[in-house]
Amino acid sequence: MKTSLLTVVIALIVSACGSGMLGSKVKEPFRGNAYESNNRFFRATGKGESSQDNIARGKADIEAKAQLAGQVSTTMKQVADQYLGQTENANAADVADKFQSLVRQTMNTNIADLRKMGEEKYFNAKENKYTVFIAYEIKKNAMFRFMKKQAKTDRTIDERQMKLIDEILDQQIKETEDEN
Repeated sequence: MKTSLLTVVIALIVSACGSGMLGSKVKEPFRGNAYESNNRFFRATGKGESSQDNIARGKADIEAKAQLAGQVSTTMKQVADQYLGQTENANAADVADKFQSLVRQTMNTNIADLRKMGEEKYFNAKENKYTVFIAYEIKKNAMFRFMKKQAKTDRTIDERQMKLIDEILDQQIKETEDEN
């Protein structure tokens, strides 16, 4: 009798804690595979909240673009590190530094081929608050082509470094196109 009573009490406690402690699951817009980065696209989403709709939109926009910039920067750092690991060139570190500088320069200018996948705005009258969700994507091969153009205008990159950067970016473009 004590065992079954104890089992019932434990079951009640577990069920009460399970729904109350975490709250209810929320399904936000722009979630799932269609909004995640893959071999062909960098993708990111942002969410912003404010009592003013334009500020909520601005927050969502900044968050999504910051995520994209982080993804591009991380990918390029991995590519540059891989290049350093594969190259026994005495100037490999200099080329990798130029490559990283190119990434920062590209991210500080307009992000190439940025496309808005969607935007949704909600208003909570009870809290007098807007919530905006935004989803963006960038085609990876368009981003790499843009970086090649940026590199050609960079006066700090000499001919030999330009050739190596072109090779790195051409390889990345080829990999994105091979995935199709």
